[in-house]
Amino acid sequence: MPARPGEAGQRAPDPGQAVYVISVAAELTGLHPQTLRTYERMGLITPGRTGGGGRRYSHRDLELLRTIADLTSSGIGIEGVRRILELEHQVDALSARNEELLAELATTRELLRDALAARRAGAAAASRVPAIRPPEPGQSVVVWRRGR
Repeated sequence: MPARPGEAGQRAPDPGQAVYVISVAAELTGLHPQTLRTYERMGLITPGRTGGGGRRYSHRDLELLRTIADLTSSGIGIEGVRRILELEHQVDALSARNEELLAELATTRELLRDALAARRAGAAAASRVPAIRPPEPGQSVVVWRRGR
Protein backbone atom coordinates (compact mmCIF):
# COMPACT_ATOMS: atom_id res chain seq x y z
CA MET A 1 0.00 0.00 0.00
CA PRO A 2 1.46 3.42 -0.92
CA ALA A 3 2.44 5.73 1.88
CA ARG A 4 -0.05 8.41 2.76
CA PRO A 5 1.20 11.93 3.39
CA GLY A 6 1.29 12.70 7.07
CA GLU A 7 1.62 9.13 8.34
CA ALA A 8 4.41 8.73 10.86
CA GLY A 9 7.67 7.64 9.25
CA GLN A 10 6.21 7.57 5.73
CA ARG A 11 6.45 9.98 2.83
CA ALA A 12 4.28 10.58 -0.20
CA PRO A 13 5.58 8.86 -3.35
CA ASP A 14 7.79 10.84 -5.70
CA PRO A 15 5.61 12.60 -8.34
CA GLY A 16 7.75 10.98 -11.03
CA GLN A 17 7.35 7.44 -9.67
CA ALA A 18 5.20 5.33 -12.01
CA VAL A 19 2.68 3.64 -9.73
CA TYR A 20 -0.78 3.82 -11.35
CA VAL A 21 -2.03 1.04 -13.64
CA ILE A 22 -3.79 2.13 -16.82
CA SER A 23 -7.32 1.58 -15.45
CA VAL A 24 -6.61 3.78 -12.41
CA ALA A 25 -4.91 6.43 -14.56
CA ALA A 26 -7.90 6.45 -16.90
CA GLU A 27 -10.32 6.82 -14.01
CA LEU A 28 -8.30 9.59 -12.35
CA THR A 29 -8.04 11.59 -15.59
CA GLY A 30 -11.52 10.90 -16.92
CA LEU A 31 -10.12 9.42 -20.11
CA HIS A 32 -10.72 6.01 -21.65
CA PRO A 33 -7.82 3.53 -21.37
CA GLN A 34 -7.74 3.30 -25.17
CA THR A 35 -7.21 7.08 -25.32
CA LEU A 36 -4.19 6.69 -23.04
CA ARG A 37 -2.80 4.00 -25.34
CA THR A 38 -3.41 6.24 -28.37
CA TYR A 39 -1.61 9.17 -26.74
CA GLU A 40 1.31 6.85 -26.02
CA ARG A 41 1.42 5.63 -29.64
CA MET A 42 1.42 9.27 -30.77
CA GLY A 43 4.35 10.04 -28.47
CA LEU A 44 2.44 12.51 -26.29
CA ILE A 45 3.11 10.48 -23.14
CA THR A 46 5.56 7.78 -22.16
CA PRO A 47 4.40 5.77 -19.16
CA GLY A 48 6.75 3.55 -17.22
CA ARG A 49 6.70 -0.20 -17.81
CA THR A 50 6.77 -3.16 -15.49
CA GLY A 51 9.00 -6.14 -16.13
CA GLY A 52 6.02 -7.82 -17.81
CA GLY A 53 5.33 -4.82 -20.04
CA GLY A 54 2.37 -3.35 -18.16
CA ARG A 55 1.98 0.42 -18.23
CA ARG A 56 2.49 2.42 -15.05
CA TYR A 57 1.66 6.11 -14.82
CA SER A 58 3.14 8.66 -12.43
CA HIS A 59 1.45 11.68 -10.89
CA ARG A 60 3.28 13.82 -13.49
CA ASP A 61 1.88 11.60 -16.24
CA LEU A 62 -1.63 12.14 -14.86
CA GLU A 63 -1.11 15.92 -14.85
CA LEU A 64 0.11 15.76 -18.45
CA LEU A 65 -2.91 13.67 -19.45
CA ARG A 66 -5.23 16.22 -17.81
CA THR A 67 -3.47 19.02 -19.71
CA ILE A 68 -3.87 17.14 -22.99
CA ALA A 69 -7.54 16.51 -22.22
CA ASP A 70 -8.12 20.20 -21.40
CA LEU A 71 -6.46 21.32 -24.62
CA THR A 72 -8.32 18.86 -26.84
CA SER A 73 -11.66 19.64 -25.17
CA SER A 74 -11.10 23.33 -25.96
CA GLY A 75 -10.87 22.47 -29.66
CA ILE A 76 -7.12 22.16 -30.16
CA GLY A 77 -6.08 19.31 -32.45
CA ILE A 78 -3.53 16.68 -31.47
CA GLU A 79 -0.76 18.27 -33.56
CA GLY A 80 -1.52 21.60 -31.88
CA VAL A 81 -1.34 19.90 -28.50
CA ARG A 82 1.99 18.34 -29.45
CA ARG A 83 3.38 21.75 -30.45
CA ILE A 84 2.08 23.41 -27.26
CA LEU A 85 3.73 20.70 -25.15
CA GLU A 86 7.01 21.11 -27.06
CA LEU A 87 6.91 24.88 -26.52
CA GLU A 88 6.15 24.45 -22.81
CA HIS A 89 9.13 22.10 -22.56
CA GLN A 90 11.34 24.69 -24.29
CA VAL A 91 10.13 27.42 -21.93
CA ASP A 92 10.88 25.22 -18.91
CA ALA A 93 14.37 24.42 -20.23
CA LEU A 94 15.10 28.08 -20.99
CA SER A 95 13.85 29.15 -17.56
CA ALA A 96 16.12 26.61 -15.89
CA ARG A 97 19.08 27.78 -17.98
CA ASN A 98 18.28 31.40 -17.14
CA GLU A 99 18.35 30.56 -13.43
CA GLU A 100 21.75 28.88 -13.88
CA LEU A 101 23.11 31.92 -15.69
CA LEU A 102 21.74 34.33 -13.06
CA ALA A 103 23.42 32.30 -10.31
CA GLU A 104 26.68 32.26 -12.28
CA LEU A 105 26.46 36.01 -12.84
CA ALA A 106 25.87 36.63 -9.13
CA THR A 107 28.91 34.51 -8.28
CA THR A 108 31.03 36.30 -10.87
CA ARG A 109 29.99 39.70 -9.57
CA GLU A 110 30.83 38.64 -6.03
CA LEU A 111 34.26 37.39 -7.12
CA LEU A 112 34.88 40.64 -8.98
CA ARG A 113 33.90 42.68 -5.90
CA ASP A 114 36.21 40.57 -3.75
CA ALA A 115 39.07 40.95 -6.24
CA LEU A 116 38.53 44.70 -6.39
CA ALA A 117 38.45 44.95 -2.60
CA ALA A 118 41.65 42.88 -2.37
CA ARG A 119 43.31 45.10 -4.98
CA ARG A 120 42.33 48.21 -3.08
CA ALA A 121 43.67 46.67 0.11
CA GLY A 122 46.97 46.07 -1.67
CA ALA A 123 46.92 42.28 -1.38
CA ALA A 124 49.73 40.59 -3.28
CA ALA A 125 47.39 38.06 -4.86
CA ALA A 126 45.40 40.84 -6.49
CA SER A 127 48.32 41.69 -8.76
CA ARG A 128 47.14 38.96 -11.14
CA VAL A 129 43.68 40.52 -11.44
CA PRO A 130 43.23 42.95 -14.33
CA ALA A 131 42.24 46.51 -13.54
CA ILE A 132 38.54 46.54 -12.82
CA ARG A 133 36.49 49.65 -12.68
CA PRO A 134 33.29 49.24 -10.67
CA PRO A 135 30.23 49.56 -12.90
CA GLU A 136 28.23 52.70 -12.55
CA PRO A 137 24.49 52.42 -11.86
CA GLY A 138 22.63 51.21 -14.92
CA GLN A 139 25.73 49.64 -16.49
CA SER A 140 26.16 45.95 -17.09
CA VAL A 141 29.14 43.69 -16.64
CA VAL A 142 29.79 41.23 -19.47
CA VAL A 143 31.82 38.16 -18.58
CA TRP A 144 33.10 35.95 -21.37
CA ARG A 145 33.92 32.38 -20.60
CA ARG A 146 35.53 29.82 -22.77
CA GLY A 147 33.40 27.04 -24.26
CA ARG A 148 32.80 23.89 -22.31
